[in-house]
Amino acid sequence: MVSIVVTGRGGAGKTTMSANLSTYFSRRGYSTLVVDGDLYLPKLAFHFGIYDPRYNIHTLLKNPDMEVIQAVYHDPKTGVDILPGSSKIYDVIDMNQKRLRDIVNEIRTRYEVTIIDSPVGIPFDTISTFRLAKYQLIIIEIERSPIKSVHRMIENEVVKLKSLGKAYGLNVGVILNKVRESSGDVDDIIEFLEHSVDVPVVGVIPFDNKVPEATNYGRPVIDYAPHAKASKAIAESGDILIKWIFNREKRRGMSHRLYEAVTSLLSFDRAFAGKKL
Repeated sequence: MVSIVVTGRGGAGKTTMSANLSTYFSRRGYSTLVVDGDLYLPKLAFHFGIYDPRYNIHTLLKNPDMEVIQAVYHDPKTGVDILPGSSKIYDVIDMNQKRLRDIVNEIRTRYEVTIIDSPVGIPFDTISTFRLAKYQLIIIEIERSPIKSVHRMIENEVVKLKSLGKAYGLNVGVILNKVRESSGDVDDIIEFLEHSVDVPVVGVIPFDNKVPEATNYGRPVIDYAPHAKASKAIAESGDILIKWIFNREKRRGMSHRLYEAVTSLLSFDRAFAGKKL
C-alpha cells in the first residue's frame, strides 16, 4: 500500500503525469487509485473522459455520511480507479477540505498504489495527505524555461517542494517533462538536480503533440498512443519507479542510466535543438 503525491508548478504536467503513471501501474498489475487533490481547479477526470461526475471528492467533503466508494469511478480501458473532483464553482464553496486526509486514508487501503494529484505550487489543498504518503514526485517543465535560467527556476521551485516533502519524511524524486532541449542541456540539468539539489531524476519525458491530443480525447497518452515518444518515456519512468518503490533499491545516480535509455526516444540532434532553442 503505497501513496505518492505529485507536485509542481502550473502547466508542468502534474495531472497528465498522474493519469499516465496510474495507468502504467495498473497495466503492470497493481491495483491503482488516482485522486484529484486540486480542490479548486480539478481536472483529473477529464483525462479519463469523465466530464460531470455526479459524486466526487467535493460531495464527500460536504457529506461526511456518504461512503467514499460511491465517488470512485472505474476506467475499464486502463483499469484505473479515479476519485475525481467537481468543476462546478458552487461545489467548492463551504467545503471542509480538512476531511481530505480522512477520505484518502479510508479508500487507499483498498489499493496497492494511490497517486494524489496536487494543486499548483505549494499544495495547501493536499498538504494533509503528505502524512499518508511515502513518495513525492516533483514535475518540472523546462519547455518554457530558458536554459540560462533553469538552475534559478529549480532553486526557486524544486528546493522548496523537496524541503516540504522531506519535512513529512517523503522520498522525493523529479520528472523532467515536455523536454525539447539538446542532450547536453538535459544532462547538465540532471547533473545539477542530482548533485547540487540532491534529488534523483526518475523520468525524462519529451515534448510530444500526442499528449494534448490524447487529453482532448479524454485518454492518458500511454493508453491512447502507446508507441508515442512520450508514452515510451513514461513507461521507462514507471519501470524506474517500480524498482525504486517496491524493491527499495538505492536510486542515487540512476537518472544517468535512465537518460541513456530514453535518449533515442527524444530524437534530439543538433539541427532539431538549434531550431527549437
